[in-house]
Amino acid sequence: MQLKIYNSLTAEKEIFKPILEGNIGMYVCGPTVYSNVHLGNVRTFLSFDFIYRSLIHLGYKVRYVRNITDAGHLTDDGNVENDRFVKQTRLEKLEPMEIVQKYTVDFHKVLEMFNLLPPNIEPTATGHIVEQIELTQKLIERGFAYESNGSVYFDVLEYNRRGLNYGELSKRNIEELFANTRDLDGQGEKKNPQDFALWKKASPAHIMRWNSPWGEGFPGWHLECTAMSTKYLGEKFDIHGGGMDLKFPHHECEIAQGKACNDTAPVNYWMHANMLTMNSQRMSKSTGNYILPMQLVTGENDFFEKPFHPTIVRFCFLQAHYRSVLDISNDAMIASEKGFIRLMEAIKVLNSIAPDNEKQSGFDLKEWKNKCYDALTDDFNSPVLIAHLFEAVKYIFALKDEKETISSENLEDLKSTLNALVFDVLGLQNIEENNNEKLDQTLKVLIELRNQARKSKNFDLSDQIRDKLLAEGIELKDGRDGTSYVLN
Repeated sequence: MQLKIYNSLTAEKEIFKPILEGNIGMYVCGPTVYSNVHLGNVRTFLSFDFIYRSLIHLGYKVRYVRNITDAGHLTDDGNVENDRFVKQTRLEKLEPMEIVQKYTVDFHKVLEMFNLLPPNIEPTATGHIVEQIELTQKLIERGFAYESNGSVYFDVLEYNRRGLNYGELSKRNIEELFANTRDLDGQGEKKNPQDFALWKKASPAHIMRWNSPWGEGFPGWHLECTAMSTKYLGEKFDIHGGGMDLKFPHHECEIAQGKACNDTAPVNYWMHANMLTMNSQRMSKSTGNYILPMQLVTGENDFFEKPFHPTIVRFCFLQAHYRSVLDISNDAMIASEKGFIRLMEAIKVLNSIAPDNEKQSGFDLKEWKNKCYDALTDDFNSPVLIAHLFEAVKYIFALKDEKETISSENLEDLKSTLNALVFDVLGLQNIEENNNEKLDQTLKVLIELRNQARKSKNFDLSDQIRDKLLAEGIELKDGRDGTSYVLN
């Protein structure tokens, strides 16, 4: 099967061709560790974890690099006081590297909770200052950058004069960029308003600072990813990913830096995960429509009626394509939980199915597998893949009810395929045994209460218990051996 990937650079779905057959170099922009990782970040990193798992499952050897930004993240290039680390050190009254350590630990803890695989390499910006200085010197030597008052800027206009195209990823016109840019305070040292910082002069109060040929300062945000991606993946590599919000200016600047330094486009396929909304509104601290990942898991919030296990959250996130806006709500989480429980129950049931080699099955396993892998190789279409998994779930319950049959060969094939797709590719974890223990205990109490109501001829209460459980997808079945339940 041919893998197709949507390339943000060409705005088209393309047949994937790795630079080195069977091998993939993939770089994903990691977190800026000055605060707790938010749920939108988790959605992005989870999307690329699914892509990483899929590539491995499809047989590729992947070198996955995801950086940690622990210095130099300016909200604009004109005011060094807008360094997010500087702001947070003052707010929390901590040393900068205390801030870095605190929130790096939080980042790893949260991603581990959602069962994300670690990258092969996780470099930091502060660990690659030398490489960033060397790249800055090279850009100056090649005429693409200039020093001004102890800072160094990339010359966007010069880049375009040489027939290159700043704006090609975000589809922005350079003339419009210049026309629509207002002068900001502190940007008088730039030749052009759109020029971006490669190295910034540190003010006397700036704590994070390093020696350089231009004096004491710190790196610009965009340069670190060029330095680290090229160091570990080469001047040209296969896939670069990140959130949609990084397309401009961050990834645009990376392309310009790569071309200016090495005379080649640094990346073949640019991939961008879309944003996360909650209750159909943008998540924002200022509006109060905001929740941290841990609050969703613990239930300590005002938006969701109960806590949700991290694997339920993961399952919910994967029901939207990585390029689509994902909206989470209480109803969406409840529906995801029900779907997840049914999926896990089907996998458990499959292990107890006895094969029948005599009768012909109406379920075409080969066709089903092809549909699953068509979805996986069609730009990692997780919602379509999940829909196909539930076709198998329906078949499994038909097997349980002896309405369908399966041969011993197909039974083993279905088991291995389902386990691989659910646990290895989607990265879900089986928590249904613990959930079922609690569910069993709770339902035994409700069934006993219903039996007592029936003995007392309180049929209204008996019917009410039965109907309310049915509304929640739990069907009670009365038989000679007592009352049992089935999850619908």
